[in-house]
Amino acid sequence: MSQPVSPPPTSSHLETVVSKKRELSWQVAANLFVSFKYAWCGISYAFQTQRNFRIHVVICVVALGLSIFLRLKAVEIAVISITSGLVLALELLNTAIESVVDLTVKQAYHELAKIAKDCAAGAVLISACVAVLVAIALLFPPLLTLILSAF
Repeated sequence: MSQPVSPPPTSSHLETVVSKKRELSWQVAANLFVSFKYAWCGISYAFQTQRNFRIHVVICVVALGLSIFLRLKAVEIAVISITSGLVLALELLNTAIESVVDLTVKQAYHELAKIAKDCAAGAVLISACVAVLVAIALLFPPLLTLILSAF
């Protein structure tokens, strides 16, 4: 049983969208503060609606807190911060891609929509796995030392 596939946008519609000049696009945000406000709205949206984003935020806070507690070197804390930030940024991009795809195909199934969503989720998965490996490499040795010294 085949599922309905959304038709692609018409070429005249695409030409209209592409041909519009964005001369005033820099004026969308009245000032830098408004730009930051929009960015914060995106982060807030992801935190409120995306379970995985909340999980990544908690793990990020725990990893950074543990690295400070274990008195890691500044460069090690920076590496943990960068990898954690990358995971969060990719999770935000994943949310954005999923939203745009859902907007485009609505409730219909489309194989390219599935590919786009799966690839975006795959990017998050790869970054999360790398972040776990970095955390293990940097946090495990001092944590093991601390645990063994307690006994």
